[in-house]
Amino acid sequence: MEEKVLIAKYGEVAMRGNNFAMFISQLVATIRKNLREEGEFYVVKEQGRLVIESRGGEMDYDRLIPKVEPIFGLVGLCPGVKTIDQSIETLCQVSLHHMQELFPTEKISFKVVAKRANKKYPLTSQEVATEVGGYLLERMPNLSVDVHHPDIILRVELRNDAYVYSKVIPTFGGLPMGSSGKAISLLSGGIDSPVATWMMAKRGVAVEGVYFHSPPYTSEWAKQKVEDLAERLSCFTGEFRLHVVPFTEVQLYLLDHVPHDKLTIFLKRAMMRTAQKIAEREKALALITGDSVGQVSSQTLQGLHAINAAVGGIPVLRPLAGMDKQEIVDMARKIGTFDISIRPYEDCCTIFVAKHPETRPKTSVIERIESRLTELDALLEKALEEAECIVKG
Repeated sequence: MEEKVLIAKYGEVAMRGNNFAMFISQLVATIRKNLREEGEFYVVKEQGRLVIESRGGEMDYDRLIPKVEPIFGLVGLCPGVKTIDQSIETLCQVSLHHMQELFPTEKISFKVVAKRANKKYPLTSQEVATEVGGYLLERMPNLSVDVHHPDIILRVELRNDAYVYSKVIPTFGGLPMGSSGKAISLLSGGIDSPVATWMMAKRGVAVEGVYFHSPPYTSEWAKQKVEDLAERLSCFTGEFRLHVVPFTEVQLYLLDHVPHDKLTIFLKRAMMRTAQKIAEREKALALITGDSVGQVSSQTLQGLHAINAAVGGIPVLRPLAGMDKQEIVDMARKIGTFDISIRPYEDCCTIFVAKHPETRPKTSVIERIESRLTELDALLEKALEEAECIVKG
């Protein structure tokens, strides 16, 4: 008996030593969560991969693959066939059905690669490959053998059961969601911060976002843009919590009380302090920003030092620090956030921008001025109390 399955391969998860079981369990849980609305599917653990089965139900790859493809920790998906009977006769027949379904008349070159986990199997891997390849050549005149540069590699794997497949869909790799702790990402409506958020999620960090909203200076469309970015990120994270913090009063207070050329630094310090409070409340261990060194005036090393000093007790992760703008844009296109980010609605960081912002601020000067902002702490606390949390995914 043969049945269609979806084979999910994982990469560096296999090198996790004593934590391997925890990582695999997280992968299985994420797959089940993503597929729960698609029907009843089973996830079977095999060495080096997970096998998604419908066990008599429908295996609609067009529907299933987009649900599994974004899951971090997986390196490839293989639509294939499983058979319990591992006799060479059955393997030949299953391989024939698979190839006839995919390539009924198309002239293609191929080779067979067999792998047997059970070394007691009566044939060697090479003998299995030879038998299956010869069987296919006799029955499919559109096939030809090319062992060096084939169009198709047909893989026959003998494990607890036997699996036959010929297509590998590359996925994103990384580590399973939540396996590296939690962090809070400062998520604006721009191009950079969603990419930074995605990159840390790929490393297994459970990410939540914080967005600073300043009506009427930022519109509801700007807020909706960030919500749509959160929705897109939830395709990779399963669920995405977005904390929306009203920041109008804070921004206007800073506008009236700090030198205009230093306004951006003070605003970002206030945002970092607020994000740190959210991190403490949500038991997150780090903050994430989309800073790229030298990209804008506040992202010089002096600017980043002055901003970091506001939250000395928590790590600040900047995965884009060494990337240029084109690299970030290319990544945004790849993960599907770019078209959302370029919608023409400004966030609160771009409303009150100094004409000639300071690029080399001194942290000591910034802190001395901030010490005289007697109402700032109360305004930040008020903003936190009025924040709302929106869950996407």
